[in-house]
This record gives sequence, C-alpha cells and structure tokens, in this order.
Amino acid sequence: MRPRWKGKGSEAKASADPMSKIVSQLHSSLIRSVARGLLLSRNVLIEADAELSYLFNRARFGRSRITSQEEKQWFQLDMEEAFYLCFSLECLKGIGKDGSIKVSYKAYSHLRYKNWVVRSGLQYGADFIAYRHLPALIHSEYAVLALSKGDNELNGRLRVWSDVHCTVRLCGSVAKTLLVLFVDSNSQGTSSPSCLEHYTVEEETITRWNPEQSREGQTSLRNQTNLGTI
Repeated sequence: MRPRWKGKGSEAKASADPMSKIVSQLHSSLIRSVARGLLLSRNVLIEADAELSYLFNRARFGRSRITSQEEKQWFQLDMEEAFYLCFSLECLKGIGKDGSIKVSYKAYSHLRYKNWVVRSGLQYGADFIAYRHLPALIHSEYAVLALSKGDNELNGRLRVWSDVHCTVRLCGSVAKTLLVLFVDSNSQGTSSPSCLEHYTVEEETITRWNPEQSREGQTSLRNQTNLGTI
C-alpha cells in the first residue's frame, strides 16, 4: 500500500524533518530535565516544561492534561509509551521495574525502534495504528495486533476464520493494512524488563484476496512483511 500523504508538500516536509530526529530531540530533553514519571493504575504522568511539552507533541507521545496551575503542564503516557522511554531509550526515571512485561510493549517498542509513530488502535479494533510520520502529514498505514507466539489467551482474537474476516474487512474499510506482530519470548519469561532483550518479533500482514487479480497470481493470504526503518 502506498503512503497516503495529507496535502501537497507533506512528503517533502516529512523528509526534511524525519521522525528519528524528533525522537532524538525528545530523548535529549528528557535526559537534561531528569524527568520522572508518576505511576498510576494504567498510565504514567510526567510534569513537562514548555520544551518538553512541545517535543512530546511533536513526537506524538502521550496526551496533555490541563491543570489549575498555569505554570505546570502534565502529560499522560500509556504504559507502552512510558516503558519505551524508561527501558529502551533510558531517558525517563521513576517507573517501577516490578510486574509482568506485556507483549503489547514489545510490539510497541519494535515499531518505535523503526521510527513509526504508534498510537492507540482501539477505535479500529486493534492494539495500535502505525503512521509513517506525523499524523498531521499522513494517514496511518497499519492497524496492528500484538499476539504472543504460541497457544495462549492473547491469540484468541484471530483463532477462528470469522475473526480474521471481520478484522481484515474493517481494516480495508478505513484504508489500512492489518499488521500482526507475533512476539516470541524464547522461553525467557516475563519477570523483568531485561527479559525483553531476548524477545523476537515476527511481522506478518493479512489482506483480502483481490478478485480483479488472477487466482494463479496470488501469493499467500498471510504474507511476511518487513516494515524497514524510516
């Protein structure tokens, strides 16, 4: 699927200001500020100055939260976003290291490492949606499901054909490709963040058969893909 840029000149703007550069600027700012996260039940709050607020918005991490204190601004991060900043980029402090590491975090960090912008995919029935660059410049290309490789409850969403059919049909109706990330723990367990270094991710896309193309010319319905880096 070709990228669907928003408006004339959007692709040129993205090329001139790559996502890797924006995330690098956020990384440097977080280290300078010695930022700490306040862990809530399912989110992490970070107090941000003007520079951090600007870079959080630019890199599409979290959502700003309005408070009664005008001089302070807080950003609310999802757990996957906070874990990525804390354990992958090592630029955020104060996130507890206890508890299980979720498959969704490994999938999230896999996409972020490749410089995709990753946002919640709840409205599309997916875990995430992935953008090649800023959402203001381009439409998201993938609806992403994160599944644990093996036979367990995380894979229940695509166990029967009707689930696959409905999910792929929904993705097609909003011009997205279904990307399934199979996360293999390689028998490392989920007891600490260090386990993630040994996890591997397999990328596969699932698309509908196009009746306008000959049946003999079709490849497998389930195709391995390579997102590359941008």
